[in-house]
Amino acid sequence: MTLRILHVLDHSLPLHSGYTFRTLAILREQRKLGWETFHLTSPKHTATEALEETVDGWHFYRTPAAAHASMFPGLDEMALMRKTERRLAQVAEAVAPHILHAHSPVLNAIPALRVGKRLGIPVVYEVRAFWEDAAVDHGTTAEGSLRYGLTRRLETHALRRAAHVFTICEGLRNDIAGRGIPADKVSVIPNAVDIRSFEPGGTPDEALKARLGLAGTTVVGFIGSFYAYEGLDLLLAALPALLQRRPDVRVLLVGGGPQEAALKAQAQALGVADKVAFTGRVPHAEVQRYYDLVDVLAYPRHSMRLTELVTPLKPLEAMAQGRLLVASDVGGHRELIRDGQTGVLFRAGSADALATAVLGLLERRGDWPALRAAGRRFVETERNWARSVANYRRPYEALVERAEAA
Repeated sequence: MTLRILHVLDHSLPLHSGYTFRTLAILREQRKLGWETFHLTSPKHTATEALEETVDGWHFYRTPAAAHASMFPGLDEMALMRKTERRLAQVAEAVAPHILHAHSPVLNAIPALRVGKRLGIPVVYEVRAFWEDAAVDHGTTAEGSLRYGLTRRLETHALRRAAHVFTICEGLRNDIAGRGIPADKVSVIPNAVDIRSFEPGGTPDEALKARLGLAGTTVVGFIGSFYAYEGLDLLLAALPALLQRRPDVRVLLVGGGPQEAALKAQAQALGVADKVAFTGRVPHAEVQRYYDLVDVLAYPRHSMRLTELVTPLKPLEAMAQGRLLVASDVGGHRELIRDGQTGVLFRAGSADALATAVLGLLERRGDWPALRAAGRRFVETERNWARSVANYRRPYEALVERAEAA
């Protein structure tokens, strides 16, 4: 029997994000296993008003965008879930899946559970991060607030009612277990990389480097979205200390996001604006050229529930390319990076510790080949997508067998 899985997603291509890239990797590997996959995005995906769309060979069912925002808390989320539920019911009846696979946030899980109950389809819920923790970082609520407690209860409600729970790392698995979810109901599908998509770093484009004002410098860089939890403010705070010891150091920030204006203002206030290159967002096809300019990648995430629990993709991609990296010692990084072997960890929240880690790495050039090789070997053997996605097989098949028996 060919398994048919209907994935319910927050957003997808043509939008680029870590969420999108994980989704595509999962879909590719599931199809390699011979399964059929179908894909519905929520009203939060705003790239098109069409009900269906094909992007880069992937076909997506779309949910119409939600109406205008309400002034009353919670009403927007309720409207969004109702829209998702109606559209999901239409798509599920059309494609007749064996499994409904809802991905974070919980706003996708609740509609899937309702539709699954009505149509007799098993529902699995994949937690990539908890909605309440993401809301804290976005500034829409505070930890311990009434809204935080309500959204946490909604997450727990979905976890208890899902037929099986998937998550991306041990930190989230432990948190889920702490909510009373049985261990045998939770499987980890770790973040990984398609090793064939990454080659060891190439030669810097000197013309591009010069155009950015980086010619003849040592570049510490970050490539990604500028969210507060990424800790890029800490990287800028560490720059004056770096410059005291290494006047040739420059910081390269590639991307954009909510913190971009604040970061530029901070660089001005510190008097290092001329030592920081902001490129803005660059086309995905061009990203590799910017990676090749960087000597040391920095991942200075701040310590908070989100970063302590969740493992990111970026350090894995860096290791797949044989890059040198420093990262804060939050839980999500400790689960991925072996200090002194595949990268260098420093005390989260400390600009001094970050500066010391970067300076130490720059001074130990003899260690660079071993660090690069160990990082590449780690993702080749332990964090490849084929190995990760294979962990869906047993829970999926057990649920289908149980549904057929019922």
